Amino acid sequence: MRIDKYLKVSRIIKRRTVASEACGLERVTLNGKAAKPSKEVKPGDVIGIRFGDRDAFFRVLIVPEGNIGKADADSLYEVIE
Repeated sequence: MRIDKYLKVSRIIKRRTVASEACGLERVTLNGKAAKPSKEVKPGDVIGIRFGDRDAFFRVLIVPEGNIGKADADSLYEVIE
């Protein structure tokens, strides 16, 4: 699954266009490297996101086949910082 779609499905970022823009502005990293919106995500990857002046890091636990419900979205990742 593309990183922009994963960020939307997991509800880390609520809209896919915002996730794509964040990737384009190099605010999103995948395993320590800047991630383009089309970069593929797999379980075990670490996603870093710069929100203003703070960074947040998430470990990918599950990559779903499609969209999932809002209640289950937080089970797709774990916050590591």
